[in-house]
Amino acid sequence: MNTPSPAAVAASREPLRAEAFEPIVGPSRQLSRLEVLAASPSTNTALLRAVAEDPDAWPHLSGIVADHQTAGRGRAGRSWATPRGAALTVSLLLRPSGIGPAGYGWAPLVAGLATVRALRDVGVGAWLKWPNDVVVEAGAKDIPGWGRWRKVVGILCEAVPGQRAVVAGIGINVSQTSAELPVPHAASLATLGATELDRVRLLRRLSAHLRDGVAAWEGESDDYSIRPEVEKVCASIGWDVAVDVPGASPVTGRAVGLGSSGGLLVEADAGVTEVLAGDVRVRQGEGTG
Repeated sequence: MNTPSPAAVAASREPLRAEAFEPIVGPSRQLSRLEVLAASPSTNTALLRAVAEDPDAWPHLSGIVADHQTAGRGRAGRSWATPRGAALTVSLLLRPSGIGPAGYGWAPLVAGLATVRALRDVGVGAWLKWPNDVVVEAGAKDIPGWGRWRKVVGILCEAVPGQRAVVAGIGINVSQTSAELPVPHAASLATLGATELDRVRLLRRLSAHLRDGVAAWEGESDDYSIRPEVEKVCASIGWDVAVDVPGASPVTGRAVGLGSSGGLLVEADAGVTEVLAGDVRVRQGEGTG
């Protein structure tokens, strides 16, 4: 495994500047608008507030990126923070044509697919862990619930109240050292030995893949043709899993695919259940989709 040089890490943590993103922002480009903040408690919260105040100012594929996110939000009320400049933290507004709230379960999977593809572009063997994490098989030992998989990206998608829109928040661990990572099952591009730590280039790749992924998703029927593309990169498929479901007993069995609503299909002796929300724990062994 390669180790990024101190110079590469330092360059990665240089403050983000709006002019660096000018080639990808504008009509017929990857993003329609991008605000660059020096710091923000949560880019999702900031974008949700901005869209609520002035919807017309925030078209499809507009967003906010923060050089330093101080109180990021995850699923189930979790919060997290990263050292200044060590992560790519961005929230992008999706207004997919023809997709209503019933189809929004696919939003984190579409965002996850784009993120996986962006990381694979730079040589990182990324996979999607249903429903909203991106992981790499890189651990030297098993961690309960995670096996040898390590989380490098978290995704949080939230519907915009009163609008046909979703905010997709994506946080990529870029240059953190092992000591700077918050939990044992986390990793960063630096600890994985990636040579590409440039956050501007990463966002350029991510936004291009997200634009293409949303275009494939929008306007489809309930049987989304993007489903097999997501299933190809979904590491959860093939695992023996326990899915912790809010307000109910865990669903256990073998993850065998994705349902029409984007839920995880879990097969047990009693049949197949589509789980629409929950946290997946590995029970034994790992699969790679």
